[in-house]
Amino acid sequence: MFAHVEHYAGDPILGLMEKYNQDTRENKVNLGIGIYYDDNGKLPVLPSVQQAETQIFNPIKPRPYLPMDGLVGYRTACQHLLFGKGAQVLADKRVATIATLGGSGALKVGADFIHTWFKDAKCYVSKPTWGNHISIFEGAGFEVAEYPYYDAATNGVKFDEMVACFKQLNANDVVLLHPCCHNPTGIDLTPAQWDIVLDIVKEKQLIAFMDIAYQGFGEDMDADVYAIRKAVELELSFFVSNSFSKNLSLYGERVGGLSVVCPTADEAKLVQGQLQFTVRRIYSSPPSHGGHVVDIVMNDDALFTQWVGEVYEMRDRIRDMRQKLRDVLEQKIQGRSFEYITTQKGMFSFTGLSPEQVARLQSEFAIYMVSNGRMCVAGLNNSNIDYVANAMATVLAD
Repeated sequence: MFAHVEHYAGDPILGLMEKYNQDTRENKVNLGIGIYYDDNGKLPVLPSVQQAETQIFNPIKPRPYLPMDGLVGYRTACQHLLFGKGAQVLADKRVATIATLGGSGALKVGADFIHTWFKDAKCYVSKPTWGNHISIFEGAGFEVAEYPYYDAATNGVKFDEMVACFKQLNANDVVLLHPCCHNPTGIDLTPAQWDIVLDIVKEKQLIAFMDIAYQGFGEDMDADVYAIRKAVELELSFFVSNSFSKNLSLYGERVGGLSVVCPTADEAKLVQGQLQFTVRRIYSSPPSHGGHVVDIVMNDDALFTQWVGEVYEMRDRIRDMRQKLRDVLEQKIQGRSFEYITTQKGMFSFTGLSPEQVARLQSEFAIYMVSNGRMCVAGLNNSNIDYVANAMATVLAD
């Protein structure tokens, strides 16, 4: 019956994890999958989350279905983080927000919505981008193309080419943007560059879809959403997908959100209804446990303040690893600057390693990263940083 079904080769990043798990070498290092590990190489449970868990289980309560669009406190938390607690756009009730199955679920619901109501729209993603961006939008029926972004020669952004590309797009075309901590490069636009890009989005009547999975890991909670709040200031209508997987260390709970900024409160009601309908015909309602954890942490003033501090501790540890990696590489390879490693932001670094060099790191040193040279900096710690840096210096020098 199923002989005609095509073979699925597997996801390259998750497949890399399987290969890593099968490696029996004691000195192996996982720099592939985008997960934050602490300095002991462990996935942390944040103290603020532990306190929320205690509240949930004391006493143990019934687990009814949540509303299709999630808990009210959860949705409010998404809005306050993205747009600011006192934002006029929220007071005007112009933002439709739903809880989703992680950031991926937010992208899926948003892509389905746009394809339903803007059937001729095409989707444009940065070159490169997170691979699932392409898969999700193609799965929703979009024709997906790339816009220029990463400049390998400068380890920067091909900004002029990016701008020129945007100016050639058609009204209602979707441009998928990374407000902070670009995945996979770690290279972000400056506020001045965002101003230019968003002016073009407005002029060309493009649909901006901003995917923010790492709020707090770049600069800080507010600076990381500069592009989002600037888009509101320009009176754009746009989409935002956000995730709590990284900044709450709740990967398996699938806690994300989708927000749509609309021109009026009446249109926001229409959009909210259609988002609920989209959820109903896919998975009916979002997860309960993770939703309650987010609701408690985000809406308790003391826990929220504690959580922000915990996020900044994770951010600062990643920065420290970037600096140590750069220091060793510049010491080992005289006359070459590795400044780009410390100017990149967030969990990822585009190392500049070739696929051949990445393969050599894996075969000779048991160091695993994605073949395009993307490294998850959060996999580095004080126990393995020298080993990784020396191995990288070896393959770069040959």
